[in-house]
Amino acid sequence: MQANITSTDIAVHVISEYIPDQSNAAEHRFVFAYHVRIENHGRLPAQLLSRHWIITDGNQKVQEVKGEGVIGEQPTIMPGETFEYSSGAVLQTPVGSMKGSYQMVDATGTTFDAPIPIFTLASPTALH
Repeated sequence: MQANITSTDIAVHVISEYIPDQSNAAEHRFVFAYHVRIENHGRLPAQLLSRHWIITDGNQKVQEVKGEGVIGEQPTIMPGETFEYSSGAVLQTPVGSMKGSYQMVDATGTTFDAPIPIFTLASPTALH
């Protein structure tokens, strides 16, 4: 019998970028895109059911976002495969951070959380 998949079998990598043409510093609107790659290093398929994001801006204002799937999908990631998608966030400050988790289920019906490591959102002039 195969062992259940665990959070350590799912690797999440994120790259963020500032979107200057959608941002407006005078209006305290800073737009960021983030590109996510989810890798399944386990032996079983794993389906992403929902997401939980914690978004913190430069003023330490925290927003929590929870919802089903990502970009309208609840993808199943086969062993050795990856799933990639892009999304975005709008902050009131030129710098902030995001972290969170994906709630997943493996082929045996076992649910687990795959952590999303913290990453920075920053306009090019925000950090020196």
